[in-house]
Amino acid sequence: MRDFDHTFFQNRACKYFPCHKGVDEEDFNCLFCYCPLYFLGERCGGDFSYTESGIKNCKSCTRPHGNDGYGYITGKLKEK
Repeated sequence: MRDFDHTFFQNRACKYFPCHKGVDEEDFNCLFCYCPLYFLGERCGGDFSYTESGIKNCKSCTRPHGNDGYGYITGKLKEK
């Protein structure tokens, strides 16, 4: 169990935990369950694709869920 940290939250009781492959379960950060960078489209910097119907698919993206997720997200939100 981690000490209180506003940059990290984990919900192991979630039926989807972990919702993305590629991040160690101990380090999996659920803080940005719904990525606030989705609206940036291609400028988000994550590993995404588009479905045939043009919907952004972030299933392969672990950017918000890894150790550097909080810093990366808040940094991108500060960009102009």
